[in-house]
Amino acid sequence: MKKIYLENYKNDKVLLMIKFAAYFFYIILFCGLLLPVNAKIMLNENDILTMPLPKPYDGKVYTVNDLNGFINNAIKNSKQPILIFGANWCPDCRIFSGTMSIPEINSYIQDNYEILYIDVKRYEINMDLMEEYGIEPAEGIPRILVFDKNKNLLNSFRTTEWRTARDRTSQEIFNFFQDMKTN
Repeated sequence: MKKIYLENYKNDKVLLMIKFAAYFFYIILFCGLLLPVNAKIMLNENDILTMPLPKPYDGKVYTVNDLNGFINNAIKNSKQPILIFGANWCPDCRIFSGTMSIPEINSYIQDNYEILYIDVKRYEINMDLMEEYGIEPAEGIPRILVFDKNKNLLNSFRTTEWRTARDRTSQEIFNFFQDMKTN
């Protein structure tokens, strides 16, 4: 008879531990649901690329001081600076820029970033400026450099990922901007 009592006592302890673990799990789950989620803003069927595609590159030759001034000014305005090296002859540059003009994306960019388009023509001008930020000035554009508000380049190993913007969706490009945003 004592043996049965001990087994019931052990089972009660195990049952109590299981209940405690279950309650703990539900509390963690409930609290986790209350935390803000980094959910992405999704585009809808009205958020489409329109024609004609923009030609944002103006042929201006920049200096390192020009770029540093732009970066400092963006940060002073509580925005993250973005440098976009490209050219108007490049379809991927124009598609990337056109996608940035979609109203939902443009609104997000205006709230969080300042953009400087840097013309490289046919890789004849401004290419050396990439070296200032540790980026090899190789062919293949657009080259997107995103900085945080401490002047740190956030995507130094991914600056070439949009050279094939024509093969990407508008949502993928929008997700890039959402992923690059810092507080």
